[in-house]
Amino acid sequence: MPQEKPNIFCYRLAQGVSCAVSALVFRRKMLRNEIKGVKGPFVVIANHQAQFDFVNLIGATHRPMAFVISHSFYSTLPVRGLMDKIGVIPKQQFQTALSDMKRIKAVLDAGRPVALYPAGLMCEDGLSTPIPQATYKFLKWLGVDVYMARTSGAYFVQPKWGKGLRAGRTYMDIYKLFDKQELETLPVEEVKRRTDEALLFDAYREQETYRVKYRGSNVVGLQNVLYRCPHCGKEFTVVLRDKQTLACESCGFSATADAYSLLHTADGRLLSVSDWSRETFADLKKQVAEGTLNDLSVPAAFRMIDSKKNRFVDVGGGTMTLTGEGFRLTGEMHGEAVDLAISTVGMPTLPFSPGNYLEVQQNKTIYRCVPEDGRVVMKFVNMVKALHELRNA
Repeated sequence: MPQEKPNIFCYRLAQGVSCAVSALVFRRKMLRNEIKGVKGPFVVIANHQAQFDFVNLIGATHRPMAFVISHSFYSTLPVRGLMDKIGVIPKQQFQTALSDMKRIKAVLDAGRPVALYPAGLMCEDGLSTPIPQATYKFLKWLGVDVYMARTSGAYFVQPKWGKGLRAGRTYMDIYKLFDKQELETLPVEEVKRRTDEALLFDAYREQETYRVKYRGSNVVGLQNVLYRCPHCGKEFTVVLRDKQTLACESCGFSATADAYSLLHTADGRLLSVSDWSRETFADLKKQVAEGTLNDLSVPAAFRMIDSKKNRFVDVGGGTMTLTGEGFRLTGEMHGEAVDLAISTVGMPTLPFSPGNYLEVQQNKTIYRCVPEDGRVVMKFVNMVKALHELRNA
């Protein structure tokens, strides 16, 4: 659990390292910074484009901010003790636990600022991940000024599907989104409209305008996100032809990335990765809605967090199945037979790594599922998103 007050020395150390990475790798350019010099409690909400998004925000104000991070990420950090000292707040992803809400409120009541990423998950295709519906009432309940920190370009520096960092350019715009007195009277629908307008983004559409080059940019790993061919519609036929080109093994369709990480088809047509991903999702959602896709089931290994080692370890394996009711994990864990049913009601998406694993959570227990064929991970995640949207249509 984080300290009531952060250790200033540790916080300044984290701030200094982060600011160096922000300047040298992300090359952050501040467009506006309305939290600089602000006193008293406030909340900064931010869009989530990259795993290291915090390095661009932590130096925006000299005052220590309490960053809200996922409990899964917190539990697997080798420097968890340092995280406690700088005052991070671990929170269950996509869940509104009363204990988490009270912890955040206590920091604000003590007069300190809080920074959080409402989407809870960095994007995999340049498009914002869904915003949990409880976010809007939560902002009203906190009763403080709310600022927006909007980042552009970070997705291309550290894409979720890629490896390493790609030095380029990142823009950040920090401005007041809600005044606390205004929040008291605004209807939730208006809070949602303005919050979504600030948080939602399409990184590829923005890149078409900014035209920034990112060093070492390639599409290695993107095939795990764009698993359905946009030309013939077949799944899991998209492969790497080379580091810059995605191609379909079935119909021969191909698209090559330029120096700006934008895709072009063989006939020179610009093909947005975000549009390709939207089309892939729309096709799957249609199948779920029409009942032609009722379940997904694959062999998978199961991992859980070892609190002593601060990492996920293998605990067994079996079958991972997803239906309209949720996940079912059957097989063996810790040498014993298991048959777990885990509801996905209320889950807008899942933590995952394209081509590698996905995580499902039951109460406070997190199960990392590693399919034998990692290409199916994105399809499972898309089905979770589709089920969520159809339930809330």
